[in-house]
Amino acid sequence: MLAFGALLLCGFCGSIGASQLIKAQQPVVLETVSDGLSTSAAATPSPAANLDIQAKAAVLMDADTGTVIYQQDGHKELPPASVTKIMTMLLAMEAEDSGKVKLTDQVTISERAASMGGSQMYMEPGEVHTLEELMQGIAMVSANDACVAVSEYIAGSEEVFVEKMNQRAEKLGMRDTHFVNTNGLPVADHYTSAYDIALMSKALLQHEETKPWFTTWQATIKVGLPGKEKEFGLTNTNKLLKQFPGACGIKTGFTQEAGYCLSAAAERDGTTLIAVVLGAETSKSRTAEISKLLNYGFASYASVTLAEKGEKIKEVQIDKGDPYRFYAVTAEKATAFVKKGEEKSVKKKIILEKNLKLPLKKGGKVGRMDIYSGKEKIGTCILVSDRAIGKADFFTYYIRKIKNLF
Repeated sequence: MLAFGALLLCGFCGSIGASQLIKAQQPVVLETVSDGLSTSAAATPSPAANLDIQAKAAVLMDADTGTVIYQQDGHKELPPASVTKIMTMLLAMEAEDSGKVKLTDQVTISERAASMGGSQMYMEPGEVHTLEELMQGIAMVSANDACVAVSEYIAGSEEVFVEKMNQRAEKLGMRDTHFVNTNGLPVADHYTSAYDIALMSKALLQHEETKPWFTTWQATIKVGLPGKEKEFGLTNTNKLLKQFPGACGIKTGFTQEAGYCLSAAAERDGTTLIAVVLGAETSKSRTAEISKLLNYGFASYASVTLAEKGEKIKEVQIDKGDPYRFYAVTAEKATAFVKKGEEKSVKKKIILEKNLKLPLKKGGKVGRMDIYSGKEKIGTCILVSDRAIGKADFFTYYIRKIKNLF
């Protein structure tokens, strides 16, 4: 069996199988396996079992591979409070990626958005903000009004947007989740789990544009109707930014029902970890338990990056192709996550497909990169073409064959 911790992922979209679910009140180490990743691993005893996190649920995950190295009631369905907003932000960033919206778009605040209570930017109906300003407000001060405004702009209504939230959760493998609103204000049948929060946090961290919002401690924007604008201060609700070296996000939450919640990310020496705590009793204990999780992870594990997304791995010739050459590149970032001290055991082997069918689309599969820890195969990363390849005409092909003879 492969030693615990040696997992690789090239793009994550999987979920824990039913056989891997852990009984309540049993802090353990476990691992996740993504779709498209062929690997095996043994969950073995670890000092993590002694962490005893003082919260209703907790998970510690590697942000690159999705490997879970600690969980405590990780699949327990609980109210997430404002941590909900991770999914709201994720859908907004994916809409921006697809070209449906731009961060510079002007968004008009509706009466419904302006009526939201709790944490907010105190916007008036009819005032206009860029989508980026609203996203900054969500990330930094957990603005409920901004969440509704963003959802209405992207989907037409909050209700339709919530449907999309649940659809995206299903695709991410979030089996313990059901959303009812965009901001986490208390409402019946709105729940998720620490594991599911880690999944959507991992997806959101892939959007580099969000990093400044998560890591900025203070900023100001102008709110109010034209002629009545005033400066509004934004102070990040995530105190971990000031207390934990390398902290880079993500989202706090609190209601009386949910308790103190936090999905936190931190980066050190090329390793990014996601720690989730739900239902802590105080803000101070929430920060302390998250720090305990992250310290354990950084002390015990390390990431080995074999290739970045889109990295050229091998030049390939194809006799009947037009053009004649292309590069096999990685479809996603390829990273191995191993126990500290095992980094040098990670190796890779390139295998290209024979007799490729033409024409070949850009991004079409052309091979794979197999990853090994020692002699044990621990995963596979798909290789794709960096360009479209058509069929060469007969004359071009004939000339090539003649040249090859000499």
